[in-house]
Amino acid sequence: MFKKILVPTDGSDVGAKAASVAAEMAKAAGGQVVGVYVIDPFPYIGIGDASAVGLQSYLSDAKRVAGAALEQVASACRAQGVPFAGDTIERNLVWEGILETAKAEGCDLVAMGSHGRQGVKALILGSVAQKVLTHAQVPVLIVKG
Repeated sequence: MFKKILVPTDGSDVGAKAASVAAEMAKAAGGQVVGVYVIDPFPYIGIGDASAVGLQSYLSDAKRVAGAALEQVASACRAQGVPFAGDTIERNLVWEGILETAKAEGCDLVAMGSHGRQGVKALILGSVAQKVLTHAQVPVLIVKG
């Protein structure tokens, strides 16, 4: 049914669980998985030369973490023999980056993990999964951690 599944990842255990579920679904449908890691922009303060060094260090670390997170998704896909493509993007709001990627890649499902925070924690921290659910134009599968 779903031929192109987007798996946004943050490298967490629940993200890996969502990747495994998505890979199994893609295998059953003869589909593929697209992974995305959204980097928050560098908190630029614009003071002196140190900001350029800080930016390079930040981006280097962020890309290293993104690569490891996307490798988790790729590994789940290899285990199922499913085609995989992954990308790292930079956006101010993670949920918007996820939805932009889903649209740009022509995905027909977003499968993502949720840490399941409730109450005040969810209110204060916000929920990327909640925002994706609210604004998505395609079905969203939430895999709880």
